[in-house]
Amino acid sequence: MSGHSKWATIKRQKAVVDSKKGATYAKMAREIIVAARTGGADPAGNFRLRHAIDRAKAEGVPNENIHRAIEKGSGGGGADQLEELTYEGYGPGGVAIMVKCATDNRNRTAGDIRSTFSKYHGNLGETGCVGWMFKERGEISLARPQKMSDDDIMLAALDAGAEDVETDSEDYITIVCQPNDLESVTDGLKKAGLTIDSFDVNMNPLTTAEISDKDIAKNLLRLLDVIENHDDVQKVFANFEMDPALMQEVF
Repeated sequence: MSGHSKWATIKRQKAVVDSKKGATYAKMAREIIVAARTGGADPAGNFRLRHAIDRAKAEGVPNENIHRAIEKGSGGGGADQLEELTYEGYGPGGVAIMVKCATDNRNRTAGDIRSTFSKYHGNLGETGCVGWMFKERGEISLARPQKMSDDDIMLAALDAGAEDVETDSEDYITIVCQPNDLESVTDGLKKAGLTIDSFDVNMNPLTTAEISDKDIAKNLLRLLDVIENHDDVQKVFANFEMDPALMQEVF
C-alpha cells in the first residue's frame, strides 16, 4: 500500500465528520457540475456523472444538492464557469505532488496552492515537473472479506477486462484497469457478484520517496491535509512511503 493511500485511510479514521461536511458537499457538487457539463445531464449515458453522484450519496450529500448541481452543470441554475486545472510540485523530502482542482478563479486557486506549498517547505513547480512520475490508471477497491477467494476474484477481474489485481493489503483488494475500461470492468465485477467499495481514475506513482524523518513527515502531512481541504481541490496524489506508526504519531 502506498504511503499516500495509507495516510488517507488514517485521515478518514480521525476525521471530525460534522466539521467538514460543508466542504465535502461543495467538492462533490463541483465534481457533479463538471461531469454534467462535459458529458451531459443524464447519468445513464454519462459514467463520470453517475460515479460522481454515487460518491456524493456515499458522503451523505442530500438529493436536493445533487439535483441542483446537475442543473447547474447542464446550463441552468446560474452555474459558475468552473474549469479543471492540475498543479504540480514538490513537498518536503522531495515528495512529488499532483493537485487536481475545479475552480471558477484560477488566479485565486494558483495563489492559494503556491502559498500553501511554501508555508510547509514545498515548492509549486511548472506543468509537467512531476507528472512523468505518475501513471493514470483505473482503480477499483473491494473491501475484505468478499464471498470469493483471492484467486476467484482475480479470475473474475481478468474476465471483466482488468489488467492486474493487488492483494497485499489486509483491508481491501485493488483491481487495476485502463482508465477507459473503468466502467466496463466495474460492471463486470458487479455481475460476478462482487461488492465494490469504491472506484476511480487515480494517478499511480511510478517511483516513491521514503520518508522517515519526523519533522519532514509532519510538514508533508500538514501540507497534504491543507491542500486537500481547500475548496477548489478535488484530488491530491503524492508518491511517498511512510511507516504507518510514524503517520499516526505526527498527524
